[in-house]
Amino acid sequence: MYLQAAEQVQELMMKKLSLLPLDTVEHLVQPDDFHEVTVDSPAVTIFTDFKQHMPRVIEADTPAVQAGYMMRKAHVRLQLVVDNSNELIGTISLKELDGQHLQIMQNQGFSRQSMLVRDLMIPRREQKVVDYQQLLDATVGDVLDALQLNGSLHCLVVDHQAHHIRGIIAASDIARRLHIPVEIEKPATFVDIFKAVNDMI
Repeated sequence: MYLQAAEQVQELMMKKLSLLPLDTVEHLVQPDDFHEVTVDSPAVTIFTDFKQHMPRVIEADTPAVQAGYMMRKAHVRLQLVVDNSNELIGTISLKELDGQHLQIMQNQGFSRQSMLVRDLMIPRREQKVVDYQQLLDATVGDVLDALQLNGSLHCLVVDHQAHHIRGIIAASDIARRLHIPVEIEKPATFVDIFKAVNDMI
């Protein structure tokens, strides 16, 4: 009698679910989809905080060809370059790793197979940073203006009080969150000038 009553209670507690085919219009959501961002939103909404997200890092001695392959496969546009102590020594993006860039370096006497991430990275001394305390009082528009003014596709966020590299802001992330193209005119590098001259020949 008791067993029968328990089974009836269990049946009542069970919810009936129907498994349906996946509709082609359904969108694979990510956390950003639930937080609308505008140029007037707080700047902290678009920065990757290393207190909450593991930084995407790559070792400096990684072969450049391998690094490009891994980044494209993982849909990553930018990585932090670290040394053997896991300390930041630069950044590397797909721009520095694209085939055209490697070809230009190869024309300068570098072997494609011997090129390492450290040979192509933007070194630490050339990195642009913004202080975390300033970021707390800024808007997304303020950050975008600063990136465009400096011709920077990204900037590091530094907590000077704690002596930490706290995070990173990328123009590509801002464009994705605002759903608009973001134009950043980078200063011409040696490789850019070399390519432009070659195109004219």
